[in-house]
Amino acid sequence: MSRAKNNNYLEFIDRLKKTEDTSRKSAVDKRHNKNFNTARENLNNVIDKGTFLEFGSFAVAAQRSRRDYEDLKIETSADGIITGFCQINSELIGTENSHAISIIYDYSVLAGTQGYFHHMKLDRICEKAEEFKLPIIIFTEGGGGRPGDTDVKTNIAGLHVPSFSTWARLSGQCLRIAVNNGYCFAGNAALFGCADIRIATKQSWIGMAGPAMIEGGGLGKYSPDEIGPVEEHQYNGVVDYVAENETHGADVAKQLLSYFQGDLKEWDCEDQTKLRNILPDDRKWAYPVRDIIKIISDIDQFIELKPLYGKSIVTGFIRIEGIPFGLVASDCKHLGGAIDTESADKMSDFIEICSLYAMPIVSLVDTPGFMVGPDSEKDGAVRRMSKLFTRGSKIVSPLIAIFIRKGYGLGAQAMVGGSLHDPVFTAAWPDGEFGAMGLEGAVKLGFKKELESEANNEKREQMFNDLVNKLYKKGKAIEAAAHLEIDAVIDPADTRQTILKAVKIL
Repeated sequence: MSRAKNNNYLEFIDRLKKTEDTSRKSAVDKRHNKNFNTARENLNNVIDKGTFLEFGSFAVAAQRSRRDYEDLKIETSADGIITGFCQINSELIGTENSHAISIIYDYSVLAGTQGYFHHMKLDRICEKAEEFKLPIIIFTEGGGGRPGDTDVKTNIAGLHVPSFSTWARLSGQCLRIAVNNGYCFAGNAALFGCADIRIATKQSWIGMAGPAMIEGGGLGKYSPDEIGPVEEHQYNGVVDYVAENETHGADVAKQLLSYFQGDLKEWDCEDQTKLRNILPDDRKWAYPVRDIIKIISDIDQFIELKPLYGKSIVTGFIRIEGIPFGLVASDCKHLGGAIDTESADKMSDFIEICSLYAMPIVSLVDTPGFMVGPDSEKDGAVRRMSKLFTRGSKIVSPLIAIFIRKGYGLGAQAMVGGSLHDPVFTAAWPDGEFGAMGLEGAVKLGFKKELESEANNEKREQMFNDLVNKLYKKGKAIEAAAHLEIDAVIDPADTRQTILKAVKIL
């Protein structure tokens, strides 16, 4: 090897080392002192070892005119964003289905802000994701736009960058799972918010503007810890899953991605006969629907999204004999399973994701219908609940409906895509009951004159109960099946097999 070639190689090795954590001890220590990971530690927790093909690792901030270049190589390594091809979950689902993209924001570089070359790297990798239809796991910690890139002489506002439209355009083409830890403001928050599934650690603060922008807008002074804490976002629907820390967040992201990557060959399940006696004898009593979900699902293969938002509907993912499904389920322990405005938003967004990425959907129904009343209308019930029918009409992935118990009114139709005949297969457990509205309400409305004409309180109560029981018998699952409003009544213990038979047809 000639001296010139040898020197070039040594220069390359030296430059490569400057991108590694070992060359950035101060930045690494600062992260570890906060019990946070470095960006490259987060990368290694996400990807399969030895599979990363990095883009633009030698980029630095566009600040050569104001800072020493040697300093920029270390202090602004990769211009604050690590991007590349990788494999994720290859040991679980096989190499062929494991190809993916990782994007990791580096808060130790200028607070994870978005600069000139940073945007170029983000645009480049998003274009490759779109070209090859690859899923993405992104860590979004950072402070938004960067005003200090003085090398850029041709920009005025810099608002012509395509990053945000490019990222948004991936919807329906490339599954995007975002993980956030720490501060995530402005542009970084926009990326987080556009993701299909959003995970945040307990140490997250996420907002469309950071302290400087808020103060600059004349809205007062706030510390970063006062803006968008995760404690708020788990109740307002911004965050799908709250992780303990970055490492846990990476694990959850990988698990969620696996549902979209394919089937598992190995699985186990609980004794399905438990389902025969899981409902209370009194039809008015509530029960924990998650117990039913865990029995139907393969063991340890149920993961729930947004558990504290729109609580009358459970959304999440399960596997049955290794096959992944999106799941929606009525939770009768909250509002009796009635669909309120928040749960309508939650479900409509969830079924859209499942449909966009061809994920089959299981709907476990036990609902008295939509939540009604003046307060519900103030929350925009007409607009938000009706969206379930719009989204339901566009479902392209197979939907299998199982009525656990109540199936009343428009809410029951909304739970299964718009009509009881829209699913591939619509079945009910023997305790299923159906009607145009809740039985008690139907009697009060339909027999108002008869009830009011009875002066004796005890006799009026007996008349009311007799009329309710009459409607109940008329609307029992077997009668609904006999009139072909549903396709079948099934043994609860056969729920898994019913779902599998229906989905395997397609």
